[in-house]
Amino acid sequence: MADSPSHSQSPAAAPRIDWAVFLPSLVVVLLAGGYLSLFPEQAESSARAAMNFVTSRFGWLFVLVGFGAFVFALWLAFGRYGQVKLGKPDDRPEFSEIPWAAMMFSAGIGIGLVSWAFVEPLYYLSTPPLGVEPHSSAAVEWAHMYGQFHWSFIPWALYAIPAVPVAYMLYVKDRPVLRISEACESVLNTPGRQRWKPVIDTLVIIGLIGGAGTSLGLGVPLVSAFVGELFGIPDSLVTRLGVLAFWTLLFGASVYRGLHKGISILSDINIGLAMIILVFILFAGPTVFILSLSANSLGLMLDNFTRMSFWLDPVDRGGFPEAWTLFYWAWWVSYAPMMGLFFGRISRGRTIRHLVLGVIGWGSLGCGSFLAICGAYALDLQLTGALPTVDLLASQGIPATVVEIVRQLPLGGLMIAVYTFLSFIFLATTLDSAAYVLASISSHELRGDQEPARRNRLTWAFALAFIAVGLLIVGGLKTVQSLTIITALPLIPVLLLLCVALLRWLKQDFGAAVRKPVLTLPADNQGGETGRR
Repeated sequence: MADSPSHSQSPAAAPRIDWAVFLPSLVVVLLAGGYLSLFPEQAESSARAAMNFVTSRFGWLFVLVGFGAFVFALWLAFGRYGQVKLGKPDDRPEFSEIPWAAMMFSAGIGIGLVSWAFVEPLYYLSTPPLGVEPHSSAAVEWAHMYGQFHWSFIPWALYAIPAVPVAYMLYVKDRPVLRISEACESVLNTPGRQRWKPVIDTLVIIGLIGGAGTSLGLGVPLVSAFVGELFGIPDSLVTRLGVLAFWTLLFGASVYRGLHKGISILSDINIGLAMIILVFILFAGPTVFILSLSANSLGLMLDNFTRMSFWLDPVDRGGFPEAWTLFYWAWWVSYAPMMGLFFGRISRGRTIRHLVLGVIGWGSLGCGSFLAICGAYALDLQLTGALPTVDLLASQGIPATVVEIVRQLPLGGLMIAVYTFLSFIFLATTLDSAAYVLASISSHELRGDQEPARRNRLTWAFALAFIAVGLLIVGGLKTVQSLTIITALPLIPVLLLLCVALLRWLKQDFGAAVRKPVLTLPADNQGGETGRR
């Protein structure tokens, strides 16, 4: 994405704020942030009640959408339209494979994976799914595998689904407008239906606020804990608010000084650093145990993939699907429009098959590797007695547990410094990309080579920070999860609308070209040698 508007455009052509989308979205965000900050106890109670209502009434919808997205993505890749090129006949891919994969992985994971890679298996060890006995050998295997399930095929399929119609809109239909509503054009093609466009974009913004707010609610405490450990500062609410304020000021400076390229470079450095850390943990830790448990988890997941995809525990109602699977599916749905806009934007010249399989394949490989290596290391500390990670998690929470786990690595002090930098930049890139997309959606006629107005982008950065402040004041994992699930529900119809719109475009443009006639042998060749050539 460009760092500044083209020098050739006139001031009148500069991107303008779309007030029909901007104002309703901002009002909802300010009301939600104010409610969280001013009435934390009531907000926590309301969030829990809303989450219970959505998960108890619509859990079936989330699992159907998740598995349906995976099946639809495979059909797009291997079906009749898989070879459709997202561009003109002579268009070549804008980015080579490795940089393309790195950009997708960097945008798709954010601070969330850094927060959960070590501790998610520890939660599952104590409260395993499917009636497995806690802390048993089976619980260890399921605990290591289940996080990889939550971060692999279905999540990245949810990201791939909106990316295809966005890329099709940009590079086949030549409509360089970075808005989800524009990708629904083949359905919203009458004056009456056109009125739904601002509604769709507003829902996308609210959902993205919920997803990004969740990332911040989980990420800021982690960064604060590492900063406190590194500089000997107590990890308190004041420290967390200070970390958030410092980053917000840093982002404000980047907007006005044109440092978007700098943030992009830091993002690339971050991915390389994350890979170096993984290799270090693999070889400095219990290498054979990590590799053996990872291979075992791959088989366990493939063997139980369909069962886990639909498991809602409707009889015993132990709470595992609501607390974890439905939360994750909602989180991915919240981010799906943003990922669709970004992945579609960087996929010019690729085929639908290449885009879909690249998103699912590279994303699942990256997340699976992260969770397999870090999760196995954390479980090994628990099983060998080197560190009581489960008790530590129960008593001190996620940030303190991650800090202690990293401290156990060789060169622990250096690794804490490296992990602090990794976490901080992941937090920065999460907010930077989210604010960019929010500003893009709430702009009029923003071309792919333009950047949203500075005040628009800066407003959304502060709005995200405002939501994060509210979540930090309320505290608690349940409240953070509730925000995601509540804001994701209205986005499900938007994703379905994108699928219908894409199918209409494909049928109109390529239907006749891919329609295959029934093949038969001529009557005089039936059973003959020439008929079997």
